[in-house]
Amino acid sequence: MAAPYEYEEGGYPEQTDAVGYDPNFVPDSVKSFVVHLYRHIREKNVYEIHQMYETSFQTLSERMFKETPWPSVDAVAPYVDNDHVFCLLYREMWFRHLYARLSPTLRQRIDSWDNYCSLFQVVLHGVVNMQLPNQWLWDMVDEFVYQFQAFCQYRAKMKSKTAEEIALLRQFDQAWNVYGVLNFLQALVEKSTIIQILEREKEGLEEFTATDGYDYSGGSNVLKVLGYFSMIGLLRVHCLLGDYHTGLKCLRPIDITQQGVYTSVIGSHITTIYHYGFANLMLRRYVEAIHEFNKILLYIYKTKQYHQKSPQYEQILKKNEQMYALLAIALSLCPQVKLVEETVNSQLREKYGEKMARMLRYDEEASALYDELFSYACPKFITPSAPSFEEPLVNYNQDAYRLQLKMFLYEVKQQQLLAGVRTYLKVYSTISLGKLANYMDLDEPNLRAVLMTYKHKTHAVDSDGKIISNADVDFYIDEVVDTVIHSDKVIHNVSFQDMVRVVESKSAKKYGDYFLRQIVKLEGIMTDIDRIKLE
Repeated sequence: MAAPYEYEEGGYPEQTDAVGYDPNFVPDSVKSFVVHLYRHIREKNVYEIHQMYETSFQTLSERMFKETPWPSVDAVAPYVDNDHVFCLLYREMWFRHLYARLSPTLRQRIDSWDNYCSLFQVVLHGVVNMQLPNQWLWDMVDEFVYQFQAFCQYRAKMKSKTAEEIALLRQFDQAWNVYGVLNFLQALVEKSTIIQILEREKEGLEEFTATDGYDYSGGSNVLKVLGYFSMIGLLRVHCLLGDYHTGLKCLRPIDITQQGVYTSVIGSHITTIYHYGFANLMLRRYVEAIHEFNKILLYIYKTKQYHQKSPQYEQILKKNEQMYALLAIALSLCPQVKLVEETVNSQLREKYGEKMARMLRYDEEASALYDELFSYACPKFITPSAPSFEEPLVNYNQDAYRLQLKMFLYEVKQQQLLAGVRTYLKVYSTISLGKLANYMDLDEPNLRAVLMTYKHKTHAVDSDGKIISNADVDFYIDEVVDTVIHSDKVIHNVSFQDMVRVVESKSAKKYGDYFLRQIVKLEGIMTDIDRIKLE
């Protein structure tokens, strides 16, 4: 069994008391940062907030706090009028920096949970009169789910826990509780009325997407956009729990076939499609998974150079590689290469062409390759339940991953015989059942079972409960009656023969994309020619 991808957390020691670090010392540059950020938030200057959040915070972190936390919230509070909401926002950034640069202690994990509870309570039940950048609001939801996932992984490694840590886990047993996490995300969705807003937008009564969720009439975008991103957060949490159907159900109000607020933030866009595609892959909706992976991989290929200076760049590249692995799995189980754009297919063949050829075989090596790619590309599944403190302490952080891997490999094993059936169906338009059984070295009853399996595995149930087909080659069995005619008389010794009739679905060729690519190439050549100075 392949090791799960990056299940171990960062290799930093669990401490924040770095040599020389004083949580109460606030450098002048930090004073200036928090004062200006506070002023811009009060003025609802989204552009300046975004610049400070995306650029200044990262620059200061890199220059001054590479191996230490930022100054404590108590130390900076006097410079921002002790504003309660700003202090909650600052602590949210403080903990996010701590998770990114160091490794938090159990007490700090619990404190971060308390801070999220306070922040979301203010958003849900207070009067929030702010406009914050979509990037920041997405990062809040994204980090909230990430820290929940990290806490579940941390708590599940019980063997290395000290007596003090076990006592803390017993005392704060509600910290990062799965019901609490789901309830907060669901409450944000419901309180924001985002589902109704998106429905009204379809009728032309709202302009949520057109304004990227911002309120240009002087109101606040915080609750609405947090509610919107919480639907993506719910998809991610349910994928971590292995409940793919519920996860996709949570995302249904967002039409991912169209541009939306989720595409305004690159991290949100990639996270949405990654989990959406993975959930569809696990539910055997391979065509939908291939279609969406193809779109997002093409998008990343065309735009990743614009994000090279972004803090999310490494995460973009990592998710890009994982989605290529998932696409390789989907195409191996459902060979629909016609759904993949030329550029993406070229990259895929370069990365996984040899492995995909071996994955079509029915042997242990093929299973090992499926295991390897799944383990590399899957989400970091979690067991959300608390440990039993009365029993001997064991590590159970990989139990959920092993269960999902076992289920996936069982599905693959059921489908591996189908590659041979598909090969013959691609060759013949009509073939007798007996002849096909002979070719496949099976008797007719077993062949019928394999054909029924093919029918079952190439069909799935979509989100609307309708049966959809993943097959580019389908068939039906027709019973042919043979009678012998002699001297204008019908001889009554009748023979029956089952014939397999093949129906190949042919997708319409897309000439437009080809011609558009050639036009772009021609324009590039003409531009180069215009630059040439003739003597």
